[in-house]
Amino acid sequence: MMFIKVIYESIIQAFQQLSANKLRSFLSLTGISIGIICVISVLSAVDSLKKNISGSFEKLGNDVLYVDRSPWSEEGHEWWKYMRRPQPSYEDLQILKEKLKLAEKASFSVYIPGRTLKWNSNSVEGAYMVGVTEDYGDIFNLEYQDGRFFTPFEMSTGSNRAIIGSLLAESLFGSIDPIGKEVKIKGLDFQIIGVLKKEGKSLISIFQFDEAVMISYNAARKIINVKSQYTWGTSLNVKAKEGVNLEDLRYEVTGVLRGFRKINPREEENFSINQLSMITKVFEEIFGVLNLVGLFIGGFSILVGMFSVANIMFVSVKERTSIIGIKKALGARQSIILLEFLIESVVLCLIGAVIGLLIVIGVLKLASVAFNYDIALSSGNIMIALLLAIFIGVLSGLIPAWQAARLDPVEAMRK
Repeated sequence: MMFIKVIYESIIQAFQQLSANKLRSFLSLTGISIGIICVISVLSAVDSLKKNISGSFEKLGNDVLYVDRSPWSEEGHEWWKYMRRPQPSYEDLQILKEKLKLAEKASFSVYIPGRTLKWNSNSVEGAYMVGVTEDYGDIFNLEYQDGRFFTPFEMSTGSNRAIIGSLLAESLFGSIDPIGKEVKIKGLDFQIIGVLKKEGKSLISIFQFDEAVMISYNAARKIINVKSQYTWGTSLNVKAKEGVNLEDLRYEVTGVLRGFRKINPREEENFSINQLSMITKVFEEIFGVLNLVGLFIGGFSILVGMFSVANIMFVSVKERTSIIGIKKALGARQSIILLEFLIESVVLCLIGAVIGLLIVIGVLKLASVAFNYDIALSSGNIMIALLLAIFIGVLSGLIPAWQAARLDPVEAMRK
């Protein structure tokens, strides 16, 4: 009961200190609030980025290898070396599907320069296009708003069938159901058989599906010479069987491609094998820098706020010196006086933290609307803010509380 009474009285006194001198209180708590805003805003932004990347990994799969000309982790100063390498080819896909024992699926895709799509009087220029093989949809876990993927017959015969992204469907057809409609691409009529589910903005994406036109690889050969320099490039993807270590699959893919491309044992590979986890190293470094910047800026504000709160507590001790003397004369122990002022200091910092959190919530909502990107304040970051406020409150109030607890009751009552 005594402990509860001390807490209650300390909270009341904290609010009395705030209302007694509003300007001083405002200036003192501003530092705490700004510090919390800086730290928690950066933490929330980084958490949102990590969530976005994790979602991308889940969608694309962390069990997929990407065969390319250059490694994703390599710095750009050697780009000329990698540009001389051959692009992954359809023949590479065929040999991998024939020889690999540890792979569940493999796909090949060719990216085609933008084309104009026409439907009746509507048209969309420069649409992204990609020609894909039969396992592409399973490897990239494509989700459909409506319709389906290509059948094996449509794949093998190169039927004029197309799958389009949700944004492209809205631009071309509006509210009309696009399934079964025919669009004209480079003089050829392609029937829409599927509309992909809206993907939204993603930091990691092999292809922007929302504005894409997807056709079969054999259909792509009707539109462009898939081996020419006028493509945007090719992509070769290999998915591991369940339970297979990705490094074992990498070793197997390397051996098969080296043999197929007739690379001597002493020669370096003319291809690179990448995986999505390689990108996380780059992002982890960026996240670390962002966190340090937020802590650095917020730390200065919190330091200023901490001294301001300590100043309030010193003033509070001086103003209540006689009351402290009376309490001690009536039997109040040093620990009770110490606890009373520490709680008061913590309450002041918690008020500043709550104000900062309310501002952070508003800023993050505005940022989410402005950038069309989901940035939310997590319960974990709220707990970090409150624990940080408690820690600052203890540090700010420790010396003033200790000074108050050690006052001589007789001397204190005389002041």
